[in-house]
Amino acid sequence: METIEKYSDQIFAYAVEYGGQALMALVVLIIGLWIIKRISKAVNVAFSKSMKDDTLISFLTGGINILLKVLLIISVASMVGIETTSFIAVLGAAGLAIGIALQGSLSNFAGGVMLLIFRPIRVGDYIEAQGESGVVIEMGIFVTLLETFDKRIIVIPNGPLSNGNLTNFTKSPVRAVEVTFSISYKDDMKVARDTLVSLMDSDARILKEEGNVVAVVNLNDSSVDILYRAFVKTDDYWGYFFDIHEQGKLALEAAGCSIPFPQQDVHLFKKD
Repeated sequence: METIEKYSDQIFAYAVEYGGQALMALVVLIIGLWIIKRISKAVNVAFSKSMKDDTLISFLTGGINILLKVLLIISVASMVGIETTSFIAVLGAAGLAIGIALQGSLSNFAGGVMLLIFRPIRVGDYIEAQGESGVVIEMGIFVTLLETFDKRIIVIPNGPLSNGNLTNFTKSPVRAVEVTFSISYKDDMKVARDTLVSLMDSDARILKEEGNVVAVVNLNDSSVDILYRAFVKTDDYWGYFFDIHEQGKLALEAAGCSIPFPQQDVHLFKKD
């Protein structure tokens, strides 16, 4: 009985000494979680009005929510007498260990954050990066998905994607279609050039105010090369790219120009 009374007195003493702090910490925790929930909703509404990307909104709202909860837990721990310095040191050591173990994933995470914030690419853009090309169909926190023209899905980690060279073919509203047509040396260059210029002037997809070019660019061993560069809207690029190859060949042939092929003249000398 004496032992029970002794422990009862100790429990009562601890309850008197720390009960108020624990109760206050519990109240602060409940109220803090309620306030954080309200703040998260308000932030989500604010981001939804200023941004159109659901992935970025979810990521930013979740990050703010986690940060506020960590600060709340540290505050509650200090109220019940836990040394916050040691607590923060433990969190720092745990974060360092996790960072070392997941440094590749963290690099991809950081790359995803950079892509979502600075927006060098968007869903629907046709890009070339890391030796691959395709249309962006999904931008995640860790990886970005591309779809090729033959419907293959390519997964590119965001770390290399954000740190490497990246070509966005649809960022600009205007693109240049470049084709090189070759004619024979016996053909009339002026006729060939005028034919291609007429072809360029007759297509409504060509943007006449841009720097369109039809010019001789190279004198090869077996041909004269003429550069055909026409600017079109980005949405018209592939349609016109395929059309001009066929139209250019037919127009040059109709004008009497021939498409040459590599050839060599061989001379035989007979010995006496």
